[in-house]
Amino acid sequence: WVSTRPPTRTMSFGWHRSETLGALASVLSIWVVTGALVYLAAARIISNDYEIEARAMLATSAGAVGVNLVMAYILHQSPAGHGHGAGGYEPLESPGSRLPGNAPLPGSTSVRAAFIHVVGDLLQSVSVLVAATIIYFKPQCKIADPISTLFFSIFVLGSTFTILRDVFRVLMEGTPRGIEFEAVQELLLGVHGVKGTHDLHLWALTLSHLAVSVHVAI
Repeated sequence: WVSTRPPTRTMSFGWHRSETLGALASVLSIWVVTGALVYLAAARIISNDYEIEARAMLATSAGAVGVNLVMAYILHQSPAGHGHGAGGYEPLESPGSRLPGNAPLPGSTSVRAAFIHVVGDLLQSVSVLVAATIIYFKPQCKIADPISTLFFSIFVLGSTFTILRDVFRVLMEGTPRGIEFEAVQELLLGVHGVKGTHDLHLWALTLSHLAVSVHVAI
């Protein structure tokens, strides 16, 4: 909602970057929660002084898996959640020409981050469900709980690297993925009346809102 607010004199580009900042906050929260779970799991392995209620774990984790599956499905079906076709942006092109290597860009960064967050919760819930099942049938194997937490935490953290890379590229105003600097320059020089270009800059307000500035000699 914030990212759709119109530009003002003080915010001439609008509030698009709030989407990227929200995605960064979501990913960082995943890291904090996962770090806490890893710490608690390691403490349990070291102390071995804890009790597990397998029946309660089974019921809770099964419910959590179901809820997270529904949420993941809803977010995955969201038009902003993934890039199909134009991916929510308009390719920079002129009649009869197209930029080479212009791959579709992902849609809303915040929706992608929310989807990753839900997937992370789903993986953790699955790990608890697996551990609870093992402990329910073999109570002496209670160490399965912290071990499964450590194991699945690796996958949760790994799922955040792609969105972190994209967020870093946007915040550092790097050239957007799928856009080639030389191709844009050649496209501009191919416009009738353009004799030269300099100070070409390509960046993105979000992954789906690209920006360009250039001095054109005519």
